[in-house]
Amino acid sequence: MNTDWLKDAEEICTRCGGRCCDFAQPPISRSCYERLVAAGISPDSFEYRGYRRLQVKNNGECVLSKDGKCSIHSIKPETCRAGPFTFDLKGDMIEIYLKFESLCPIVRLLKEEPEAYARQYEVAVHNIARLVQNLTDDELATICRIEEPETELVALIPRYGHGSHDDRH
Repeated sequence: MNTDWLKDAEEICTRCGGRCCDFAQPPISRSCYERLVAAGISPDSFEYRGYRRLQVKNNGECVLSKDGKCSIHSIKPETCRAGPFTFDLKGDMIEIYLKFESLCPIVRLLKEEPEAYARQYEVAVHNIARLVQNLTDDELATICRIEEPETELVALIPRYGHGSHDDRH
């Protein structure tokens, strides 16, 4: 396996400084919430506005961002793991979208390196499917009303029969 793209990805993310954490309020399923609180994240870091999500600081950064980096990288929520992929629901299908490079500079690398794309896509689909299965229809409806215009549709996957109800890693 060529690991050069792994090093390139890390460098791109470091240079970016965590733009993906700006105004990010990722949905948090009950099991993810319990996992994060058990790991020492304060319950005050979360809020409920149609769905449970992480709060943002006054400057717009995710409450768990420190010095432009995720302070919980190894245990971060599903949609954070899925980045730069995101989702929407259409009936019994999950639409998988890729954010534009203007939002996430790693997108160029993913488009240039098929192995990198395939690996991140697999991570994204697994995490998105798990999240969708662990949220209520009302929570999902609220989440899907959030506009994400700078994205392109890359796949459709079945909502049911994909992923796992188990939120462990």
